[in-house]
Amino acid sequence: MRPSLETDIHRRTFLRQGAASLGLLGLHSLLARAQGTAGAHGAVYPLHHPAKAKRVIFLYQAGGPSHLETFDFKPKLADMHGKGMPESFTKGQQIAQLQGRPLICYGPQLKFQRFGKSGAEICEHFPQIGSIADDACIIRSMWTEQINHDPAHTVMNTGSIIAGRPSMGSWVLYGLGAETENLPGFVVLLSQGTGGQAQPIAARQWSAGILPSRFQGVKLNSAGDPVLYIQNPHGVNAAVQKDSIESINALNKAQYATLKDPEILTRVAQYEMAFRMQASVPDLVDMSKEPQSVLERYGAHPGDGSFASNCLLARRLAERGVRFIQLYHRDWDHHTAVKSGVEFKAKEVDRPTAALIGDLKERGMLDDTIVIWGGEFGRTPMSQGGDGRDHHIKGFSFMVAGGGFKGGITYGTTDELGYAAEENPVSVHDFHATMLHLLGIDHKRLVMKYQGLDVRLTGISGDVVKDILA
Repeated sequence: MRPSLETDIHRRTFLRQGAASLGLLGLHSLLARAQGTAGAHGAVYPLHHPAKAKRVIFLYQAGGPSHLETFDFKPKLADMHGKGMPESFTKGQQIAQLQGRPLICYGPQLKFQRFGKSGAEICEHFPQIGSIADDACIIRSMWTEQINHDPAHTVMNTGSIIAGRPSMGSWVLYGLGAETENLPGFVVLLSQGTGGQAQPIAARQWSAGILPSRFQGVKLNSAGDPVLYIQNPHGVNAAVQKDSIESINALNKAQYATLKDPEILTRVAQYEMAFRMQASVPDLVDMSKEPQSVLERYGAHPGDGSFASNCLLARRLAERGVRFIQLYHRDWDHHTAVKSGVEFKAKEVDRPTAALIGDLKERGMLDDTIVIWGGEFGRTPMSQGGDGRDHHIKGFSFMVAGGGFKGGITYGTTDELGYAAEENPVSVHDFHATMLHLLGIDHKRLVMKYQGLDVRLTGISGDVVKDILA
């Protein structure tokens, strides 16, 4: 029996309105993911396996800290000080600035002592880091591929020498999604001290690369206004600002409905995020509610742009649900005066690093927060007769804590002169694979198709270092 005209009209209305509603639901879902709305899942959903960690704080010591004056004491190198470097170590090896002159063994310039129940051997100029040694894992067998700063930063951050690859923070945010809707999911802070050469840090080190641009890191200024134009201009209040953004985004959403370009969603998200940040950022950087004892613990003077203040800000960002927080602290490039240079740097980073780890632990956050301390490479165990060390990729040290890493252990070794990773070597790809594993992600399955290839943070290599997992 043919339906009546009235029934037919109702059916057509239902189908038309139902389709429109489904379309709006789809758009809302895309917008939620673009905006990083709290609770919006990422590309890895469900997680590949149970996660130990939810977030990462990377205390990036840019310039290449000397493992030989921080975490890797070499008594044999001390015995060899001033003598020629055995050719068996260096023949045929890639060496940065050390060409054309005799290579001279340069012994450790600072004393070491043992800390904690674990007896971790750490430079005595880092006593506060020593005080949290039982919560930390020291990896003494890191190695990397690129011997100059910028490409080495690129490998450490993106796992590749190829420009345009996503940074690790972008991969993590893409994989897990955001936990906050009022702040970016990936935040970068920069600081600079004294005692070394301040190498520049390019913004592409926190780029989203081939991933959608909404996953790139957002740099907050360490001094002055944390974000440019965070205040409305004179005569523009929040209501006017909100109306303007809603009007602009209505046009953007109409354009998306026609073109289906995902970068339009990023534009929508960024407008709305910027509006929310006008309220959330001033609260984030307002340290007036922090007890004086906390400021003293970190050695922080809010607004001074120091590493200490950035460490305290990192804790506040973590509390507010930021997924990946990266602090770059520069001046670790000690081609000359490595002894006094590391002494300067120790004064800047020792107390705040330990304070951050201890503070997270007391707040019950260290268990699900990975804290990483390290740079793009290490320094040579030899010199050309000067008082500094040059770039070195064959062996260097990292310190990690929390988020499922085993505390109170030292993993891996370099050879007796600190030249090359010897026992249990850990590549940059191995480290990335381990970090992702603790976040619940199988590094082999976190991929983005690009030009017909599956691109990964770990490239075509990388193994989870299971011996350092709790």
